[in-house]
Amino acid sequence: MRLSLAALPLALFITHMGVAQTVPATAPAAAGFSLDRQQAMLLERARRGGAADLVATAGPDGGMVLNGTIQGRRFVLGVPANWNGEMILFGQGYATPGSTPTVPADPFSKDPSGGTFRHAYGEGIAFGIAATDKSGVATESGALNAMRLRALAAKMGTRRFYALGGSMGGSIVMTLIERYPRAFSGAVSMCGVTEGWLPLVQQLADIRGAYDILTAGTPYAIPGDKDLTRSALPTVPPPGSPIAGDAFREQQKMKLIAPVLALFQAAKKSPEGSEARIIRQIAAIGGFAPDPAAIGAPLYSAALGMDDIIATMGGLPIGNRGRVYAPPEMTPEEAADFNRRMPRYDADPAAIAYARAWHQATGRFRIPLVTVHQVIDSLVPFSQSENLGRIVARAGNGARIAQYAVPATKFPLPGGLEGYAHCGFSPAQNIAAFDAMRLWVLTGKRPGPDAVR
Repeated sequence: MRLSLAALPLALFITHMGVAQTVPATAPAAAGFSLDRQQAMLLERARRGGAADLVATAGPDGGMVLNGTIQGRRFVLGVPANWNGEMILFGQGYATPGSTPTVPADPFSKDPSGGTFRHAYGEGIAFGIAATDKSGVATESGALNAMRLRALAAKMGTRRFYALGGSMGGSIVMTLIERYPRAFSGAVSMCGVTEGWLPLVQQLADIRGAYDILTAGTPYAIPGDKDLTRSALPTVPPPGSPIAGDAFREQQKMKLIAPVLALFQAAKKSPEGSEARIIRQIAAIGGFAPDPAAIGAPLYSAALGMDDIIATMGGLPIGNRGRVYAPPEMTPEEAADFNRRMPRYDADPAAIAYARAWHQATGRFRIPLVTVHQVIDSLVPFSQSENLGRIVARAGNGARIAQYAVPATKFPLPGGLEGYAHCGFSPAQNIAAFDAMRLWVLTGKRPGPDAVR
């Protein structure tokens, strides 16, 4: 069975690394759990360090799970009984705009790390997750809140920190190690937005524009606003809606996904037909695989997330004015018509500056970094990993990075289809990446080419 840092379940294409949390804030230890001396000491250090709303519950093998808040932000820590003073700080992935930022109250039963937490915990290593301040693109608050949690964990006795994250969490990892070069000893990014937001946001807009143009007037067109600088559909229920927030967002996703599945089902029946040609052209323009998940996931991320991107970054961080698109399998006349129909927009310099700060890779970090990416990923293209490698090399920092490309994985979809996963790693791959990084930190020996397979 494969677990993932941001798995793609049936017909929804992507989950968001977080689960509903209901943590009581009335007692230091849950009923039936007695703190031992070390745990009581850690709890007291957390209080003195500024943590509030603390609730301790039993962790596996005599350890402790500690939920609380720091400066009003929720966090959760897993501390093993044989804690060795090391801690992983985990960057969470993207959540649909409008949803409530969370951390898993029980990170063992709902583990966003794909098995790494339990493995590291068994080795005596603690882990922590800090909630972001907002859903959607949240690299800034993800990094700042991770540093708040780091400061608290240091007061509790942590001596060595590792940064770990996947998808948007990989962007958080890159931000942490580049902006705070002495805060961590090593880092791992799985399927991460490691090159940066600017190229990914451009790809999202391009695939949405191409899909709108090439499916216009067909049964496969998606609903909603066609302005690429706005979200196509809202993610917050209108006043008086009988549908709750998360259910409403899932409904909106399905409105966007259903036409994509219908397009691929038609192409499956006629591999040489017009639908198959449309798919190849959309994929080529966006830079994604011609696959239902690899078109569906970025399409609905753009269609539901553009308003959040603009609000977060203070404007539109991308532009296509003057760009000439070259869709494959088109005559010169068809290509010219495509370019006339593609909406044009200009980037806001302030938004570009924000995206570069939170985050566009510089390649300048001082610690061992391990990155792992599937050669085909439905949402964060492999080019993010390739281009990070080029950026690091140009910065003269290649000795501090070890990058691994692993095979793509697929999962079943309705109608006899299947699609590529986003972050579809096995627990063994997640664990191998962490172990390779940690061994590198402890021994100074860079991991070999087969450390993650």
